[in-house]
Amino acid sequence: MRESTTWVPEAAHPIRRLLESMRKSCCEALEDLLEEEVNEALLAMRHERTAERAGYRNGSYERRVVTAGGEGKIAMPRAVVKNEVGQWVEHQSKVLPAGARRIPAIDEVIVGAYLGGMNTRKIRRALEPLLGAAALSKSSISRVVVRLKDRFSRWMSRDLSSELLMIVYLDAMMLPVRIARRVVRVPVQVAIGVREGGEKVLLSLRVAPSESTSSWKGVVEDLAARGLCAPRLVVADGNAGLLRAIRDHWRESEIQRCTKHKWENIKASAPKHCHAELKRDYDAIVRAKNLEAAQKAYDTFTRKWKGLCEGAVTSLHEAGTQLLTFYRYPRQQWKSLRTTNPIERLNEEFRRRTKTQGSFRNESSALVLLWGLIAFGHVRLRKIDGWKQMPAVRQMLNEVA
Repeated sequence: MRESTTWVPEAAHPIRRLLESMRKSCCEALEDLLEEEVNEALLAMRHERTAERAGYRNGSYERRVVTAGGEGKIAMPRAVVKNEVGQWVEHQSKVLPAGARRIPAIDEVIVGAYLGGMNTRKIRRALEPLLGAAALSKSSISRVVVRLKDRFSRWMSRDLSSELLMIVYLDAMMLPVRIARRVVRVPVQVAIGVREGGEKVLLSLRVAPSESTSSWKGVVEDLAARGLCAPRLVVADGNAGLLRAIRDHWRESEIQRCTKHKWENIKASAPKHCHAELKRDYDAIVRAKNLEAAQKAYDTFTRKWKGLCEGAVTSLHEAGTQLLTFYRYPRQQWKSLRTTNPIERLNEEFRRRTKTQGSFRNESSALVLLWGLIAFGHVRLRKIDGWKQMPAVRQMLNEVA
């Protein structure tokens, strides 16, 4: 027999009481924070009279605000302070700026959910149980995302003159983007730098119509125009446009051709039945114990395969000695320097985080999402292998110079 249930008023429901308690606690904590902010601005506590006092209180007013516990009312303190030129002006809160209807933490939650792959409709539904009557509209959430785009624009135009980079990785990834009413896969050009301490830093993200000479030239030109000095080493694939752009704008930089990309080119120029043997002879070049052994393996590969598969030799020679540049650096760094894997791993993480998007509605939304994953710590860039040897590399290069 089914048990009877006792009706519980909605206001007395445990969850409702918990949310009400959260709302009250959040409002009280926010009021305390605002009081401390005013105390710091006045250089004095409430009712305290000191020679250092920089202004006076001017009462308070009631203000509605959305906190992590929902919408509530707070007492917003007012004060009058002196500005930099000695004029008396009304104190402007940085904790809760004028016109702000939500605490910054709410916007951070929205940004985090957006970068996690949720669209505005799903974000709104997820926040409804928490915010209740103060639930955000779709347009409110969209405005938060728009501010993300403004931050990305400032990031893309930031000054780079203070960045002293030892290494720059350049490569592209393909993303589905809606352009002119059709979804097409377009290259997103990525630039990652490595500082003297071994830390990686994202430098640039650009959508290009193709991987042509002009598009890669624009990437390098933009970095140089923002003050970035030529790095000691550029690691890149064999894209002709990219290599030409590097030679034109960073002539003093060494180039390391990605050994992984080169193997794919060699494999494509040979029949499948000889791939295993080709790979064994190719690995003898790029995984040798030192530069001298690599050069001998290079010559052996040329002599052996010139008569067996001329296309493989032609592909190998296209890269020339730029395939072996990494051997001049400390052995601990070889793994990080011989390929563009730092960007490849980043691309894999990007694809994993963005696969729920299907396709991006435009170019800017794709770039903002990719940048946001790095900027807000959803994707972290670790130091390169052998980063402890970076000072030794700097000393070596200075002696050569």
